[in-house]
Amino acid sequence: QVQLVESGGGLVQAGGSLRLSCAASGSIFAFDSMGWYRQAPGKQREMVATITRGGITNYADSVKGRFIISRDNAKNTVYLEMNGLKSEDTAVYYCNANWLLLVPRASWGIGTLVTVFS
Repeated sequence: QVQLVESGGGLVQAGGSLRLSCAASGSIFAFDSMGWYRQAPGKQREMVATITRGGITNYADSVKGRFIISRDNAKNTVYLEMNGLKSEDTAVYYCNANWLLLVPRASWGIGTLVTVFS
């Protein structure tokens, strides 16, 4: 069973930065893609950024130019560097992994809270 553990959330002032980490229990190279999603109070979960095994990245328009997703295969960890944080970035951030084993499969972390105050 794949386990994903997020860390790095916290309280930050608007304009500040945070780096989230997602540590996987196994080799992340086994995953077709990994990503970060977020869910703000009263809103649906939304994609923030994804990265494929080959390193191709995709970002939500709202975070382009501010957030950077990266992966360290040796450490089985995916990161989300968040800069220029805004109050609307406040949410619980979830790590996600996707892979194909006969059928599409996915795993989610339990989330880490990011709170941006003005």
